[in-house]
Amino acid sequence: MARERLPPWHERQRLPNGRELLIRPIRPEDAEPLRAGFPLLQPEEVRQRFLHAMRDLTPEMAERFSKVNPKTEFALVAAEPLPPGEALVGAVARVLVDPDGRGGEFAILVSRYIAGMGLGRYLMTRLVKWARSRKLEYLYGDVFEHNQPMLSLAQSLGFERESQSDGLVRVVLKLDGKPGG
Repeated sequence: MARERLPPWHERQRLPNGRELLIRPIRPEDAEPLRAGFPLLQPEEVRQRFLHAMRDLTPEMAERFSKVNPKTEFALVAAEPLPPGEALVGAVARVLVDPDGRGGEFAILVSRYIAGMGLGRYLMTRLVKWARSRKLEYLYGDVFEHNQPMLSLAQSLGFERESQSDGLVRVVLKLDGKPGG
């Protein structure tokens, strides 16, 4: 049987519950599904990702999130295995390269419907792999100090806590060939 060949950064993933997802780069067509799926998120999920409360994802914000500059950004989605624009998006992971080109800030959001199944870990390893391919020196993110699942994940991938303020912890991974991807 011939194996299906997928484009770069596209991978099929089967979750422990049997659900199949397609991990792929975000596409402009994902803007509307992102907006449509936003009300499914709990207020705490939104606050942990955006670091403040938000009622909805405006069309402008959805468009901004779904159109990345390939020179300075990388974003993956975990979506239903349907065409972009039709597929429900269950998770988003992204890196934004700092203006000096040395580091990158990561952000990740996994819907509670598919949380706790290893998807966050998998997406983080993909972000680390991309950051290393771009020769970034480090990857970092700000995490609420009470978000123990994310802090534990970061620690298990080799991220170190660098600073803490206003209830946030900055986790940093030096990209010198150590664990994390």
